[in-house]
Amino acid sequence: MKTDIELQREILSELAWQPSVNPAHIGVTVKSGVVTLTGHVPSYAEKYAAEKAAKGVYGVAAVANELEVKLPGSSQRTDEDVAIAAVNALKSNVLVPSDRIKAIVKDGWVTLEGEVEWQYQKEAAERSVRYLTGVLGVTNAITVKPMLSPTDIKSKIEEAFKRTAEFDARRVTVEVHDNKVTLRGHVRSWLEKEEAERAAWRAPGVRSVDNLIVVTP
Repeated sequence: MKTDIELQREILSELAWQPSVNPAHIGVTVKSGVVTLTGHVPSYAEKYAAEKAAKGVYGVAAVANELEVKLPGSSQRTDEDVAIAAVNALKSNVLVPSDRIKAIVKDGWVTLEGEVEWQYQKEAAERSVRYLTGVLGVTNAITVKPMLSPTDIKSKIEEAFKRTAEFDARRVTVEVHDNKVTLRGHVRSWLEKEEAERAAWRAPGVRSVDNLIVVTP
């Protein structure tokens, strides 16, 4: 198992390796495998990329992203400008049922509301607005409309796990109650944990996923 110092060093190297991240103003602390990112970045997209890079390092158990987004003068936008850009971005994405989604902007923070049938549509909506100039953060409050019974959802998720090569499906269990999924078990890396959650979200009708899988390198 890696020490906290080793993890810190590898995360800093990974941040420096990513072309979408400038680590000059990012601090990294690690305690018992839990990573905290501090400092500031010039866009929400870079904040998201830094968190994703940290999660991708083998041995990381969790990431607390405390990075602050400080927009440069050239990126400053009014809430009205950001709202208009968000609406246009949602309409231009063929994966997004834009007529079912509403974007609310306050102080640069975008909140997405509405109802869709599939989790990929919810994720696509967030991706549409994540990289817009002037965005300080995104809250995805879109709900996924239930379509299948809990038994059907459980069966489809377990079948998806068996098809996934990224982790050992035998080490993960699935519980479904009222279209809410709970994952339990042990995996070897944070990426495996995330892949299990993504596979669960792909099942139609899933309303939430509680990922209680433990990372044990």
